[in-house]
Amino acid sequence: MKITVCRKEHFNAAHRLHNPDWSKEKNEAFYGKCNNEYYHGHNYELIVKVTKEIDPESGYALDMKQLSDIIKTHITDKFDHKNLNLQTEEFRKTIPSAENMAVVFHQILTRELGNDCKIKIVLYETERNFVEFPSE
Repeated sequence: MKITVCRKEHFNAAHRLHNPDWSKEKNEAFYGKCNNEYYHGHNYELIVKVTKEIDPESGYALDMKQLSDIIKTHITDKFDHKNLNLQTEEFRKTIPSAENMAVVFHQILTRELGNDCKIKIVLYETERNFVEFPSE
C-alpha cells in the first residue's frame, strides 16, 4: 500500500533571471524586474511530497525526521540566504527560475532518497506563483 508523506520548508534566496545568450534589451523585455542587475529575492515555500510503500514493520513509508534532515542538509542549508547565481554551483550556468529550481531540488532528493519512491516538488516563489515538478 502506497502513501504520500509531505514536508514543508521555508528558505530565502536572491537571484537574477538572465540569459547570457540574449542582449541586454531582450533580457530586460522578457524578464522585466526579475532581470535587475543587482538581483532580487524571494521567501520561498518548498513542499516535498514522497510517495512510497508503507513498511508493515514500522508503519512508516518514510521517517519524517529523516526527510527533514535530508531537505535541511541538501537544500535549505545549501540555498538559504544565498545569491543563487553567484553562490551556488547548480545555478552558475543555469537560470535560477522557479522551474529550474524545482528540477534541481528533485534531482538532489532523488539522489538522496533513492529510486524506490516517487518525489514531487512544489515550490512557491510568491503566495500566488508556484511550480510543481514533475507535472504529471
